Amino acid sequence: MSESKSPFTPISSLGEFKLIDRIVEGFECVHPSTIKGIGDDSAVVHTSQHQVITTDLLTEGIHFDLMYSPLKHLGYKAVVVNLSDIYAMNARPKQILVSLALSNRFSVEAVDELYEGVRSACKKYNVDLIGGDTTSSPKGLTISITAIGEAPYEKIVFRNTAKEGDLLVVSGDLGAAYIGLQLLEREKQIFLENPSIQIDLKGHDYTVGRQLKPEARMDIVEILEKMDIVPTSMIDISDGLSSEILHLCKQSNVGCILHEEFVPIDQNTYNTALSFNIDPINCALSGGEDYELLFTIHPKDAEKIKNHPDMSIIGEITDVNLGIKLHSKGDNYYDLISMGWDNLDVEK
Repeated sequence: MSESKSPFTPISSLGEFKLIDRIVEGFECVHPSTIKGIGDDSAVVHTSQHQVITTDLLTEGIHFDLMYSPLKHLGYKAVVVNLSDIYAMNARPKQILVSLALSNRFSVEAVDELYEGVRSACKKYNVDLIGGDTTSSPKGLTISITAIGEAPYEKIVFRNTAKEGDLLVVSGDLGAAYIGLQLLEREKQIFLENPSIQIDLKGHDYTVGRQLKPEARMDIVEILEKMDIVPTSMIDISDGLSSEILHLCKQSNVGCILHEEFVPIDQNTYNTALSFNIDPINCALSGGEDYELLFTIHPKDAEKIKNHPDMSIIGEITDVNLGIKLHSKGDNYYDLISMGWDNLDVEK
């Protein structure tokens, strides 16, 4: 949370074409389906499977704060949040396009740092950067990423195909990203009040990392394939568990019972939530940005995953007339409501 001492080279000193050349240096296309990447008026992609396409927009001051978000991590995260949507369709990402709008306070070196994160994500998840755009902005930074994936049609999983009797499953653990954000915001306020005070995030690497540098659950999709499980429906958790369950149930026209006792919460997340006087279950239900996968399976597949350390059966799908309920640890039933992040819920 201090000013960078790196050299400052104005983007205007390079010009658009030299900046593009600098950006794409070090990116190599690895997929046969990428016929033409950066360098022409459009990219060319050829595939024999169905394509899955998603896009996401990240805006400074709404989705990220550069006081505590390193540009390298931000570039990585911007890619990951899009790839997560591809995996949530049970597909494999292959290509991305990245577009930036930058104000004149961003230097060439800042762009280098951002794309170092993009490059790292492309390498880890084996995707090709095939295009995008750069333009000036009167204020701040906006990042737009489009991701392209592919899968055989019979393997693509939608939100609207859950059936009564299916089991509700989630990967990983929930609420860590939200607690990481609370920690970062707390330290930001301390820094603003007294910049000489040393920022202390010791012991919180996991939760802070889940906020600043999340991972898409490529591994879960691969594990399900090896287990010969095709989920009956699936969605990724970007806006909080409650919000995603409601999306899935509404689109599938079903009800659900979510069992609080089975919702996976990391111990560090749990303890830190209590230190903030926050009920840990609320972090999981409403926090968002976990980028875990929430999916339903046929009961016949329960035995295959019930003992897997990174997947938890947390509920079951019911008749739509029974509603969408949270079964608490106290053995009470409550209507599950959405209190997750809303991208449009900002002050005008």
